[in-house]
Amino acid sequence: MKKTILTTAIISALLISCNETKHKQGSTDIVETTEGVHEHEMEEMAVEIHSLNNAWVNDIKLDNGNKWQANMETTEGVDKMLNLVNDSEPKTVEDYHNLASRLNEDKNFVVKKCTMEGPSHDNLHVFLHPLIEKIEALGKIETVYEGSEVTASIKENLEGYYNYFQ
Repeated sequence: MKKTILTTAIISALLISCNETKHKQGSTDIVETTEGVHEHEMEEMAVEIHSLNNAWVNDIKLDNGNKWQANMETTEGVDKMLNLVNDSEPKTVEDYHNLASRLNEDKNFVVKKCTMEGPSHDNLHVFLHPLIEKIEALGKIETVYEGSEVTASIKENLEGYYNYFQ
């Protein structure tokens, strides 16, 4: 289903970009699609779609086939975020924004309390970077559907932590 949504979004973006028209505004050319979406907004959408697909699992490595040893605070923070996502039942855009705010607090705790070094720390960043982007995206959603999709991706990201860290 996620592949279908991603594929549909990419195809839609391509079709929209094929219908571009140029508008003059002063001495600057502004490229705008027929729906009124600016080119830079399409690029932002592509970045958000990329961050939701959990491609980070292609970049993260194990410690010679074993899970990396994480510090206790990192694992506690990930546990808190996963429990927050599992226990939440957002019904409105505002509920999703509040969830993003609470997740951001827990994410900040993980970042602040991290004492990991070396390859384990480097791989933690491979895990954290897309999670940070997803939490930011959740704080900017405009529909309940978007909130549901981003939250599902956050949950998948958080669950993936346990495949690489102990």
